[in-house]
Amino acid sequence: MKFSAQEDIEAPIDEVFAFVSDFDRFERLAVRRGADVRRISAQHSAIVGAKWETVVKVRSKPRQIMVEMTEFDRPSAIKFRANSKGMKGETSIELLALSKGRTRLKISMSLAAKTLTARLLLQSLKLGQSRVRRQFQSRLSDFARDAEERYRHSM
Repeated sequence: MKFSAQEDIEAPIDEVFAFVSDFDRFERLAVRRGADVRRISAQHSAIVGAKWETVVKVRSKPRQIMVEMTEFDRPSAIKFRANSKGMKGETSIELLALSKGRTRLKISMSLAAKTLTARLLLQSLKLGQSRVRRQFQSRLSDFARDAEERYRHSM
């Protein structure tokens, strides 16, 4: 299953990239939403090979997911690979400077099943695909507004 969304943000590409690559902030947000997140990498800097071990509830069951950063190309791209017992996924974050003060943010995700149970889960997601896409776009829009707010307050 693949889906993507994009938003134009009224902020320079370097500012948006800094917001997108604030992994400490994302870890705190995940913990507040009930996930257990542990950075495996010894360093707190953003480098290719950085890893996180997470436990999230999916359909009321805790699922362990290993996430690894596979690309970190400042200021234009970050990619992650995720693996769990039954699924694997990839996330790609791309930034494009539209002008000095405007940046396009595009996020693409793909999920693939490795087990029958995971295939059933993906199939149920596909049945509600339009709802999943709307939620994904809505969250990206909220993220874009947060990035713009952060930029305005830092000026």
